[in-house]
Amino acid sequence: MKTIAQIAAELQGYDPQALPANAVLDFLQRLVTPVTESSHQPLFDALGKVLSADVISPMDVPPHDNSAMDGYALDGSQLQVDVPLTLKVVGTALAGKAWAGTASAGDCVKIMTGAIMPAGFDTVVPQEIVTPLNGEAEFIVIPPGLLKPGDNRRFRGEDLAQGHPALLKGQVITPARLGLAASLGLPSLPCWRPLRVAYFSTGDEILSLGEAPREGAVYDSNRYTTFGMLKRLGCEVIDMGVVKDDPALLEAAFRSAATQADAIITSGGVSVGEADYTKAMMKKLGDVAFWRIAMRPGRPMAVGRIAMQESEKSGAVLFGLPGNPVAVMVTFLAFVRPALLQMMGCTDSAPPLLKAHSQEKIRKKAGRTEYQRGWVSSATDGSLQVRTTGNQGSGVLSSMAEANGLIVLHHEQGNVAAGDLLDVLMFDGAI
Repeated sequence: MKTIAQIAAELQGYDPQALPANAVLDFLQRLVTPVTESSHQPLFDALGKVLSADVISPMDVPPHDNSAMDGYALDGSQLQVDVPLTLKVVGTALAGKAWAGTASAGDCVKIMTGAIMPAGFDTVVPQEIVTPLNGEAEFIVIPPGLLKPGDNRRFRGEDLAQGHPALLKGQVITPARLGLAASLGLPSLPCWRPLRVAYFSTGDEILSLGEAPREGAVYDSNRYTTFGMLKRLGCEVIDMGVVKDDPALLEAAFRSAATQADAIITSGGVSVGEADYTKAMMKKLGDVAFWRIAMRPGRPMAVGRIAMQESEKSGAVLFGLPGNPVAVMVTFLAFVRPALLQMMGCTDSAPPLLKAHSQEKIRKKAGRTEYQRGWVSSATDGSLQVRTTGNQGSGVLSSMAEANGLIVLHHEQGNVAAGDLLDVLMFDGAI
């Protein structure tokens, strides 16, 4: 396991006092390691977890050539380019029950969606484009030029082939993947165990819900936003409440968190020059780096590991976040969430960015990455557009609550003009 100093030495131009956002992500990729314990989970319990092994399809899907729609199955070689085709209806094929009859040239079979294709037939004509011959249902007429041989037939194994991977190790089990596993008759899936994350807020000025208001104190919102983001991620959250600025209490909290969790998240106490004990305790108990990231909001951040004593456990990864409510959420979404996904064994941990046109001018200073709260919507031409949601101060949680994504203004980017194409990080599924 590499130390903080060893990881820093691998990064070109590493400067903890002015660290670019992309360097933070590079550092964290080298710092964290995935969990190693896995088990088979029943499907209803597997949702949101990460696959610990490839899932091999035990069958072909679909298991037979079948009809893609309600209509009439026929031999496509009979189709004519210029003249209508008249066929005799000799039976009906229903879904779940193969048609047991035999057909000759000039015959067709009425067929339902999903029904097995009768032997010798390779094409399905939709029922809405045929007409009965002289009003008699025993014969149908197919207009010319509307159908090609092989149309509207699903091939055996065209979705999944027996013996081939149906789901891949490192994928998050989504509702669609859950349904796919069920369609293969699989009652359980191999999953990495959920990540255990301990979280607490620090500071004498922080009030827990239920405490009476007092001058200079604020109610703790960070525990609740972080709890929500961790639960959305599928983590087991260990809520350790609010820890006051007391060395003994902080040491006990860090030691307790490190014995229970894979990762520890704190808010507050990491700013340069703060006169509290959080930074000192992080240094005492672990291998920790303190950063000033070239970003807005969320400049101060601490990362590292909290060491363990008299334990087989090697310790927990530490993410010390700023205290301002928006800065906590931004640093979590930009840096902590990808790192936790990597720890969960997820192979696709990088947050996807969408493109949207700015609806307004935005002032931006080059030399730092800015994450502005935005509302993304569809323009009249179908493209995406985005606007900011008001006051962008790091303590203004209301503009975060009104947003559905972050406008990501990159390190070298300058002022934005209305109409410029911007990157946006959407919240859906994250917060």
